[in-house]
Formats: sequence, C-alpha cells, structure tokens
Amino acid sequence: MTRPAFGGHLMASIICPRFRPAMATVRPGVMKKRLCKKDVEILHPAFALEASDIHTEVTETVKAAKKLVDLIGADFIVSVGRGISKDVEGGIKLAEELAEVLGGVVGSSRACVDAGWISADHQVGQTGKTVHPKVYVALGISGAIQHKAGMQDSECIIAVN
Repeated sequence: MTRPAFGGHLMASIICPRFRPAMATVRPGVMKKRLCKKDVEILHPAFALEASDIHTEVTETVKAAKKLVDLIGADFIVSVGRGISKDVEGGIKLAEELAEVLGGVVGSSRACVDAGWISADHQVGQTGKTVHPKVYVALGISGAIQHKAGMQDSECIIAVN
C-alpha cells in the first residue's frame, strides 16, 4: 500500500508480506501532543547493526517539484475557499501576504484544490490535513462539516465571508 509518511512530506510504499495487520495509521495532527516530563533519564543503549540486519531497500527517490506546506506545525493559517472565485489569483495573493505578515502559511478548502486553484498540500479538512494553529483565518470558506473537522480545534478562528 502507498501511504503518506514523515508528516505527509513523502509517499511510502509499504510491503509487509509476512505480518498482519500490515499497518495501522493515524492522520498527523488528529491527536494533540501530550506534555512530556522534563525530569526523565535518557538512555542510550549500545547496539551493533550489521548490513545483514537491514531488511529495507530504497528502490526509488522522487523529488517534490516544490516545497511542501507545513500546515500541521503552523501557528497561523490563512485559508481560502470558493468565495475567492471572482478573483482567484488576487484572493490567493491576499492570503499569501497575510500569512507572511503573521508568520504563517496558506491553507485551503477542498473546493479550491478540486478547482485547481491551489495544490493539495494546502488542503485543510477531512480529506486534507487536521490542524491546531493558534489563529485560523478562513477567507471565503462556507464552513462545510468536512472542512470544519480539520480545523475546529484551532485556538482562535476568524471567518470572513
């Protein structure tokens, strides 16, 4: 099976012919990070690894055409929706400028991705990324339940119709 890996930055083909279940996954950002204890002892066990112990083979490396957006780690997200349809380029440019001022990134609804206005790595929602930013700005987003599922745990939500 081919699944997103490393925070959605890579696609990995996973083959587990001798073990079942083959894989259990949880989408990144679905669960909040737990606070860790600061007073723990860190163990550094000694071990030897031989070449014969490695059962992984890299068959191909495919480079991304452009830098992917880190929606999951962003504190500020400015998302666009179908409401920018009268001026798509202007709407996306406005979102990019606001995101830059805030030190954040641009997100989008599925409608924008499906229309080809923005790439899928910007998509927030049930079929995109689940995010937990400090501030989530929604520009022209209808508020469909599928989109809301991906951003409802934001600390502050600002919606502009």
